[in-house]
Amino acid sequence: MATILNQPSQPDIAYHPDPEKWRTRTARRLTEDPTLPSTPLPDGFPPNLDSPLVWEGKDWLDESKWVHQLSEVELKEIDDAVRHFRGLNLHFGHISPITFPLPSLGGTLRKLAHELHSGRGFFVLRTLPVDSYSRADIVLIYTGVSSHIASLRGLQDANGGVLSHIKDLSATHAGAIGGPAYTTDKQVFHTDQGADIVSLFALQTAAEGGVSRISSSWRVYNELAQTRPDLIRTLAEPWAVDEYVLSDNRDRFPTDFHHLRWSDVNPYTLRPLLYYDNSHIIIQYARRYFTGFQGLPRSETIPPITEAQAEALDALHFIAERYALGLNFQKGDIQYINNLSIFHARDGFRDDGAQT
Repeated sequence: MATILNQPSQPDIAYHPDPEKWRTRTARRLTEDPTLPSTPLPDGFPPNLDSPLVWEGKDWLDESKWVHQLSEVELKEIDDAVRHFRGLNLHFGHISPITFPLPSLGGTLRKLAHELHSGRGFFVLRTLPVDSYSRADIVLIYTGVSSHIASLRGLQDANGGVLSHIKDLSATHAGAIGGPAYTTDKQVFHTDQGADIVSLFALQTAAEGGVSRISSSWRVYNELAQTRPDLIRTLAEPWAVDEYVLSDNRDRFPTDFHHLRWSDVNPYTLRPLLYYDNSHIIIQYARRYFTGFQGLPRSETIPPITEAQAEALDALHFIAERYALGLNFQKGDIQYINNLSIFHARDGFRDDGAQT
């Protein structure tokens, strides 16, 4: 008679973190192994990070510290740059600080870019008059201004797109949405793939909700390193990251989901979520790769995550939530964050039909 081995199953964990399940799982694991908090950190990993990139939301209650209000002079420079670029008759791929000149604002943006890497890691530009420009000119302004902050543009999707329009697609793609960005649902804390800096331009604000939230991943690291070094070790070990190999169902999914990467070779990639290199901690993860979301469940051919990994995912979210800063994001604002040191999230929201 053949022996049937018990195969490991996926822990009881969903895309939306459940605080009670987190507390219960943590208590159970600590009861089963009381030595977990005394686990040594991985070799070379620091017990504490000391940097301006380590902060808590309460440190930044004065938004004048991180909001740059565009002056009339700076707004005119942007308008002049639009006219200048249009006069060159160039493809948008040629947008750069040279073809989109900002004589005084450019210097300010370079200082703000320095803040992204060596300061707090975020800032907001306020406020561009989005209703005064065509959608094409808005793209030109967004790209032109951003070119003074970061010289290279990263790909948002496997089709070579560098810009994604984030909006609720529930009405037109019901059952085929694999990422919360394209719904009114809450986005939990995560990072984006393939970029040092992530930006978001608010063309509209929601009728209700939709607060953009950020949190220092370095502050999260410090807490885990001091209280649960075993979870640091778990995060630094290889995880099975879903590549969503659904060759027979590709047509079901919109092609502009910037998190999707199709592969015909491997159903998943083995990699850590936490890296330490050149005195920098980098946490790169999105929860839905391990839990699935709506029309894109976690692939059945991938090994399930472990109980330790489930606890680590919840710990990342809830500690980030504890120290988060909610941004007063207004129509016409552009938010820039250091994607290598800051998690971002978004509250659920409601539109009233005026938003597009």
